[in-house]
Amino acid sequence: MNKQIMVIMLLLMTIFIGFGIIIPILPEVVKNAGATFHNALLLSVYSAASFLMSPIWGSVSDRIGRRPIIMIGLLGFCVSFLIFGFADGHLWIMYVSRILGGLFSGAATACAVAYVADITTEENRTKGMGLVGMSIGLGFIFGPAIGGILSKWGTALPFFAAAGLSFATFLFALSVLKESLPPEKRTTKQADKQAKKPSRWTAFAGSLKYLYMLSFLVTFTLAGLEATLQYFEMAKVGATPFDIGMMFLASGIVGALIQGGVVRRLVKKGAEQRVIAIGLIISAAGFFLLLLSSSVLTAAIYLSVFGAGNALIRPCVISLITQRTNVGQGVTTGLNSSMDSLGRIAGPLLGGAVFTLNQSLPFLIGGVLCMAATLLLFRFLALDRGPAAHAS
Repeated sequence: MNKQIMVIMLLLMTIFIGFGIIIPILPEVVKNAGATFHNALLLSVYSAASFLMSPIWGSVSDRIGRRPIIMIGLLGFCVSFLIFGFADGHLWIMYVSRILGGLFSGAATACAVAYVADITTEENRTKGMGLVGMSIGLGFIFGPAIGGILSKWGTALPFFAAAGLSFATFLFALSVLKESLPPEKRTTKQADKQAKKPSRWTAFAGSLKYLYMLSFLVTFTLAGLEATLQYFEMAKVGATPFDIGMMFLASGIVGALIQGGVVRRLVKKGAEQRVIAIGLIISAAGFFLLLLSSSVLTAAIYLSVFGAGNALIRPCVISLITQRTNVGQGVTTGLNSSMDSLGRIAGPLLGGAVFTLNQSLPFLIGGVLCMAATLLLFRFLALDRGPAAHAS
């Protein structure tokens, strides 16, 4: 395996540990301060900051290179966790921390995916994105699990641990990560003045826009699940933060095995569309099965079904987008990261809102939307005619 990809995998795993670590803890932290509302909003503001900044970071990285932006992102991410660790129950400090965390995670994530696109060919890009997906899956394995386990010694400890991990990753990347975008391939300041600078929506064109919308829906449904699962399982089976951590651990292991094994080794170029369709159906089944939870064990099994489907979808969607795009990889992956963040903005807000109406609604809606997302895939296939189809 390429050493640079290994560094990027570690970086992404750190970022998503940081995102996932809060999932089993947040309901406990805000339980005495309008729990459902603040739980959803704290998840959403993080993603809102990432949504606004990811394409900007990606575009800047097209001009100055990926490495500097990745370094800035990791260091800022570390600081955001230190702030949360010292919040001591003050909601406004928690919000400041989450906004900063989203801003800097957007830098690291968008540029890390662009980095992989830079150093892989079209033939092996799906394998590279499979490794990216596996790293994100590993982050979701260890993030909620670390949060759930360390919460036994206080809700601040997981955040200090995440800050330490982020800083260690920063130091490691600083010493070994090489630049992936050579100067001759960068967008220059002079070129920026001569040509209109592309916005994030430059890549949102032709048949590709249906893949971006699909990416949004997949993340939207996942984020709604993350915002409400603990409350649902608390009422259903009496789950604790530790139990939720273990459930995500099981789901993350399944997802990482699929992305690192099935997707990376078995999915060939041209087969991505079929794998996405299978993943959407499995994800929908996972949502519906969660409604039947009768114990922590069955809930973990059903969440793992959902995780398996999600693991099939993500790397294949990213691979297709990076293969077909006609704009810079930084803008492309920045837009995809923004769609991901937009899903994480809206998902918790809608999930939290409908949960107050009926505790089953977030999971019913999630399953139905996963099934509906197959229509977006079919629309992409109908319009996809090679590179020319993506420019109009």
